[in-house]
Amino acid sequence: MDVTRKMPWKPGSMDESEPLVTREWLVTNGLGGYASGTVAGVATRRYHGLLIAAHPAPLGRMMMLNHLSEQLRLPSGETVLLSGEERVPQLQLHGAQYLDEFRLEMGLPVWRYRVGEFVLEKRLFMPHHENTSHIVYRLVEGKGTVRLKLMPSVHFRSHDAYVSAPIPPRFELRAIDDRFELFAGDDLPTLRLTTIGERPAFTIERRFLREMLYRIEESRGYDSVGDLWSPGYFRFDLSVNHDAVVTASTESWDHILAIPPAEALQAELKRRDRLIHTAPVPAQTGLGPELVLAADQFLIRPVGRVQDLAVAKASGDERRTVIAGYHWFTDWGRDTMISLEGLTLSTGRHAEAGYILRTFAHYIRDGLIPNMFPEGQKEGLYHTADATLWFFHALDRYVTVTGDVATRKQILPQLVDIYDHHVRGTRFKIGVDPADGLLRQGEVGYQLTWMDAKMGDWVVTPRRGKAVEINALWYNAVRLLERWVREDRGMAAAEPFRDEGDQIRDSFNRRFWNEKTGCLWDVIDGETGDDPACRPNQLFAIALPNPVLDEKRWKPVVDTARRKLLTPVGLRSLAPDDPEYKPNYHGDLRTRDAAYHQGTVWGWLIGPYVDAALKAYPDDRRGARQVLEGFSTHLGEACIGSISEVFDAESPFLARGCCAQAWSVAEVLRCWIKTEGGTP
Repeated sequence: MDVTRKMPWKPGSMDESEPLVTREWLVTNGLGGYASGTVAGVATRRYHGLLIAAHPAPLGRMMMLNHLSEQLRLPSGETVLLSGEERVPQLQLHGAQYLDEFRLEMGLPVWRYRVGEFVLEKRLFMPHHENTSHIVYRLVEGKGTVRLKLMPSVHFRSHDAYVSAPIPPRFELRAIDDRFELFAGDDLPTLRLTTIGERPAFTIERRFLREMLYRIEESRGYDSVGDLWSPGYFRFDLSVNHDAVVTASTESWDHILAIPPAEALQAELKRRDRLIHTAPVPAQTGLGPELVLAADQFLIRPVGRVQDLAVAKASGDERRTVIAGYHWFTDWGRDTMISLEGLTLSTGRHAEAGYILRTFAHYIRDGLIPNMFPEGQKEGLYHTADATLWFFHALDRYVTVTGDVATRKQILPQLVDIYDHHVRGTRFKIGVDPADGLLRQGEVGYQLTWMDAKMGDWVVTPRRGKAVEINALWYNAVRLLERWVREDRGMAAAEPFRDEGDQIRDSFNRRFWNEKTGCLWDVIDGETGDDPACRPNQLFAIALPNPVLDEKRWKPVVDTARRKLLTPVGLRSLAPDDPEYKPNYHGDLRTRDAAYHQGTVWGWLIGPYVDAALKAYPDDRRGARQVLEGFSTHLGEACIGSISEVFDAESPFLARGCCAQAWSVAEVLRCWIKTEGGTP
């Protein structure tokens, strides 16, 4: 299947060059590693580079190859630069006037440059499950031979490190034939470089590239100026239909040389084609194929936790997890469980869904799954009140789709233990109020719901007390547990869960309905009483498979969300008429965190909205499909071919935060299939 997305671009339009700097591309390797940048080749984020390799803890993901400066010499002797860069104080978009087209082919970036009578194409890809990038140049038109000069530049740092971090004090370049190694110390990976092409050569010309400016880091209030170092440059002759290839890797030479780049590219294209054809039929039409390929970017084998991988293999299983977002997120429990259906079940990747669920079951502690795994660390952090409840939902969807009752039976004792911990009370003051059966949470200094912004000691939206979506999830989990225990252990064993569920439902409908606003309280029994803020959290009381809210109240809640929260790219996190509403998400960390859940639009919330809307208005499937249309445009913006984390709350709803977010992609894909009639 041919899946191509072209970036709207008028060749030679230097006066309209902003998209070249604001549009990004992303290629991943299934390990958490990636390559990413702007269409112009200008690094605007600390995370932009051509090889970010995923390594075991304590290294984590490492920036190994930052940039390739590209120069083309024509037969006339004229030279042109193709790659852009930004140094203090000037942005230089060298190749913009020659860029004829930028497109994604099967999700992989392709640049097409036209220089006089010559047309050059560049593409970049990463073989699956390898820390390797191949950058391929091909002359597709033109008589004669041109010379291509490529200058690599490096930093060797954590991908999270500031761009101002010191460059390693000493690099050692080793060369044998066409194989090169750049070594900077025993505590850092070695960068291996090799080339293929006509008359290749390497010239040692060591230099520093000073005062490189990263404009997005500057706008976000971080260190934004840093240096790079280059050992020299490669050169090749290029004639029509011949390739010049630079391969960058931290793998062993045996791995790097095992498959020629041309074969590796074909293998990767076939893998991507299989992904699309493995997905359900509704995912193979319209936006579906692009979203299937985007979903693939987030499913990884977590190489950082080596011991866990070994334990899984010893038991005949595999470890899998979900990168919550690129570029800076690792695997988060909440994001993984919310994303699981869209990323795996909606794409036909059922085995990986099982791997993910069993992976997180391995990490259950005190009735909780991890909130997240910090970069380069082996142990998770557990400060979350909802991730564990989403685990129940994800398992239910998995068993419903796959029929894998064995996994559910395997995990059931842990699920009962989770229930017991919540009833007794567990970490972070998460526990059931015996007076009404509702779940309360709230430890000072911790952000435990999905609205988790925190700056220093300031928790922006603490929501301590009984949060509406936490109790919708709690009710859903208890009803699921009631059914599973009944199926495995009989009616008598299930009675306590049935009684608990009845109490939760009765208390919820008495306590959470706000007659004055015609919707639900966001938090009850909070630190300052009951919170009437109009937020999307109330939709989960309808959207989940076991809705806790009385059916007669579904339409008022959905109507309120449509009127106050719905946008073309998701739902606002707070209604505009609230005094705490923030229309824009920008600025330094404190300013952004103040707006993160105070109006900022979240793409993933389109999922519960569609679910709730189809329950309240089951005959309006067309209306549910229409709310997804804005994402079609967005797939050509920000990170081309993916969906961003958040957006400004007012038109033009500019994309912000992570440029590619797992639950955004997952929920849009799931709803695309659902509104096509693919799932109930």
